[in-house]
Amino acid sequence: MLLFTYLGIKNYGHYTGLIFFILFSLTCSAEKKDVQWWLTNEFIESTLSKEEQLQEMNWFVNVANPYQGLTIRVVSEPIATHWYESNVLTKAFTDITGINVVHETTAEDDVVTKMETQIELGFNIYDAYIGDSDLIGTHFRSGKVVNLTDFIENEGKEVTLPTLDLDDFIGLSFTTGLDGKLYQLPDQQFANLYWYRHDWFSRPDFKEKFKSIYGYELGVPVNWSAYEDIADFFTNKIKKIDGKTVYGHMDYGKKDPSLAWRFSDAWLSMAGAGDKGLPNGMPVDEWGIRVEDCHPVGASVARGGALNSPAAVYALRKYKEWLVKFAPPEAINMDERRSLPLIGEGNIAQQIFWYTAYTASLTEPSLPVTDSNGIPKWRMAPSPRGAYWEPGMKMGYQDVGAWTFLKNTPLNRRKAAWLYAQFVVSKTVSLRKLLVGLTPIRKSDINSVAFSKAANKYGGLVEFYRSNARNAWTPTGLNVPNYPLLSEVWWTYVSLAVTGTHSVQQAMNKMAQEMDNRLQQIAKSGQEHCEPMLNKPKNESYWLNRPGAPKPKLANEEPPGETLSYEESLKAWD
Repeated sequence: MLLFTYLGIKNYGHYTGLIFFILFSLTCSAEKKDVQWWLTNEFIESTLSKEEQLQEMNWFVNVANPYQGLTIRVVSEPIATHWYESNVLTKAFTDITGINVVHETTAEDDVVTKMETQIELGFNIYDAYIGDSDLIGTHFRSGKVVNLTDFIENEGKEVTLPTLDLDDFIGLSFTTGLDGKLYQLPDQQFANLYWYRHDWFSRPDFKEKFKSIYGYELGVPVNWSAYEDIADFFTNKIKKIDGKTVYGHMDYGKKDPSLAWRFSDAWLSMAGAGDKGLPNGMPVDEWGIRVEDCHPVGASVARGGALNSPAAVYALRKYKEWLVKFAPPEAINMDERRSLPLIGEGNIAQQIFWYTAYTASLTEPSLPVTDSNGIPKWRMAPSPRGAYWEPGMKMGYQDVGAWTFLKNTPLNRRKAAWLYAQFVVSKTVSLRKLLVGLTPIRKSDINSVAFSKAANKYGGLVEFYRSNARNAWTPTGLNVPNYPLLSEVWWTYVSLAVTGTHSVQQAMNKMAQEMDNRLQQIAKSGQEHCEPMLNKPKNESYWLNRPGAPKPKLANEEPPGETLSYEESLKAWD
């Protein structure tokens, strides 16, 4: 770690993938390694036997023969999992198959932009993308994305891995279109869960003081009322721990695309704004978009949506209140990337919405949130639910980065890229990749002995993925007909409320109107399937008095706080 100290990088835990690659590069020469070398030196952990691994890899050797010497280009966002793919698995794949891979990593919004550009220009730029399954509604409707179900059965049949075992993947429901066809193959998954300082919550003096003030136990909050009480407790009652100012909440509020993810990544579903149903509410989803007969018909309450409904206004109001009252003062001017390291610095008590993709970065032994062995002082648990949430609704967001292929990629290049995609998710490789990046995709890996042995290092991650909860934390779904165009609306209008230039209700009204306008724009763009067909506006009371979303304003949006012990909260996942 001396290199990072020299460069002035303190939180080098956030550079896990890069550190791994540097160490790997120093110990592995550039000469070609055979299958046996990779099985012996890299893919040590696997749910397959060594004989089964050898058989699987030999399949790649044989099938890749026609594509040897070809160079394919793929692109993904820069998380630890994709660093590992880009810097280690590309080398392994080339050694084994003779196919060269340029695997770029870039910002998530840039991945989407590159994909859009290739679609609009009509010629091949990248041979495959690892993009969010949030675009499933876009992919299904566009007619521009390869339907993998048909590809596997037809022109891709001879290059489809016999041991791919689609039934072993945990995220296929998130990458399947309304036609029941698979449009993306999951490559990595991570969820947004509640994060908290278990060591602080376990202190007898803090527990006694909290109960004397609020009348119930300090523990994992079940609802937003308890989360708010805990935020108030640490920010305004405890104030300092070991001489260091502490805060009961962490978030960010800068007008930036990452502010859109904070909300589109299921903030409204946590509040309870949408309808019941998994993986997304129907007919109204967590974006507040109503769908009827597969056609989006509106986001505003006047058209039957819920984006400016009382529940949505409540959600934004709480977000703003907590940010101003309980988070570090500088948080309101931060974006996601700048805010991420703060909880690792040891003065944040809890965060309602924390991405598990950063689990590895918070196990660095030098951090104040771990012990000297890297065992976390923190835990992750179920996210608390807002006042409008009801059983049967999704409970939070889960990111699924998934392999996506465009129809304008030449077939031979698509086949070669499909081989690389299958290689990095194959059972020979996937468990090792899981232990590096902590973004599981296979049931067999999740239930493996190796993952069990690692459980104490990851503060609840293993328990989450072994529970039924992994089905209730879901990505953006099929109701969203054009993710790139509509996602811009979130940060543009949320920021109006954050900065105080508009009231929360005014900001949500403007957002809902703009969402409707863009749905109308999409309707005119010529989508191939299930294009938007907007309802005519009606008096809002018409929709608010009907069952389900949009929901009328509750008489009491502040129910009594409720908490569970950590052990009880894990049981609640099932």
